[in-house]
Amino acid sequence: MLDTRRQAARLLGKLEISSASRLIKLLVAATVAAVIALVPEYSNLDPAAMWTLFILIFAAGLWVSEAIPAFAVAILIIGLEILILGKPGGVYATGVKDWQMFVAPWSSPVMWLFLGGFVLGQAAETTGLDRMMARFVLKGFGKRPSVILLGVMGITFIFSMFMSNTATTAMMMSVMAPVIATIDKKDPFIKALLLGIPFSANVGGMATIIGSPPNAIAAGLLSESHNINFTQWIMAGLPPALFLFFIIWLYLKFAHPSKNPRLDLRGLEWETRTGSLLPTWKRILVFPVFMITVLLWMTGPLHGMPTAVVSFIPITVFAVTGILNTTEIKRLNWDVLLLLAGGLSLGIAIQKTGLAEWLLGLLPIRSLGMMALAFLLAYATTLLSNFMSNTAATNILAPLGMAVAVGFEPIVVISLAMGASMAMGLPISTPPNAIAFASGDLKSTDFLRGGLLMGLLGPAVIVIWVYWLLG
Repeated sequence: MLDTRRQAARLLGKLEISSASRLIKLLVAATVAAVIALVPEYSNLDPAAMWTLFILIFAAGLWVSEAIPAFAVAILIIGLEILILGKPGGVYATGVKDWQMFVAPWSSPVMWLFLGGFVLGQAAETTGLDRMMARFVLKGFGKRPSVILLGVMGITFIFSMFMSNTATTAMMMSVMAPVIATIDKKDPFIKALLLGIPFSANVGGMATIIGSPPNAIAAGLLSESHNINFTQWIMAGLPPALFLFFIIWLYLKFAHPSKNPRLDLRGLEWETRTGSLLPTWKRILVFPVFMITVLLWMTGPLHGMPTAVVSFIPITVFAVTGILNTTEIKRLNWDVLLLLAGGLSLGIAIQKTGLAEWLLGLLPIRSLGMMALAFLLAYATTLLSNFMSNTAATNILAPLGMAVAVGFEPIVVISLAMGASMAMGLPISTPPNAIAFASGDLKSTDFLRGGLLMGLLGPAVIVIWVYWLLG
């Protein structure tokens, strides 16, 4: 009993330190935000914009310090906007329903589009379709290490276009674990596989609207002035994503060559999973629904059905047929959806209160040309995303890009959103990186070299392509 009490005391002590640390970070972030936003008397800055500046700096401080979870910061943003800006007769709102603009993003088409992507990914995972397809495809790549690396990265790339990058990475790490276990620990090729999975997941995420949260944020901000559909985003995101995919494959191929001319792929044999215990018709149904949904997303201009409406096909079919029951629905990434809603709500406040215009007046960026501005914001997003959530970084910079890039908003906002996917220089830069790092076979410097390559080359390739396509 004594040992148990001592263990409990140590655990409670850790909890107390953790709670105190979080409280200190929260208070520091609030104090800094208040000192910067509310204490000085700024010219040409309305009270509503001052309070929005406070919310922006406060949220950025919490996101960077990770004082509370990222989704909690998003909820706090919406709550503060309703409390401060949404009060009738206060600093901003004039009508009793004005507060609703801050919660409207939760029901926006972008949210339903992203939810549709989550549902597709969860159905593929539940029924085992994801692993079955991965194994089936990989067996066709032979046994040459460089070709296998290409296959592993290619499958990860494709899945990350339609599934959560984190879920895709976890799946592929699990699929390849038996193969990696057969490789000599001193063989550099282990690092190629372990780095290739998260890197290709990050790059693949930029190719579609549902590929990563920053893409959805950009599409949501552009929805009022420039409606970017699923096909248009693929045209903007897929070509640079493919180019960067092959660049990172070549880098890994030559930076971490295998000592063996052939690899043993017997570890890819199918094992019994929960999905294989489901009725056959349920497992068979997922594939056509998956393909029909993606096809309708890509052919929106032909049939005229909005992409968000198409998302209701998998949501409805999988719910009604029981392919996704209560347990699977609870496992969806609701925290990411909350984070998206908070980011879109923050963008509304920044634009509506005039804060964006005021901030831009302080920066010497109006004298920059369109290309220079796109380069600046894309690289800034990439740099910031290496040290904080790429969704949070996009939440901060995308509204500013919308305000300054008058007349060419899509070029700047799409570029910076895709630039967020180029942040992969640290183990903590993205969840896929963290999952790969947790294997224990990688060092921080292993991420740094490839991350620098993508961080320097990626934004330039993105901006040039998007400008050529939309400019």
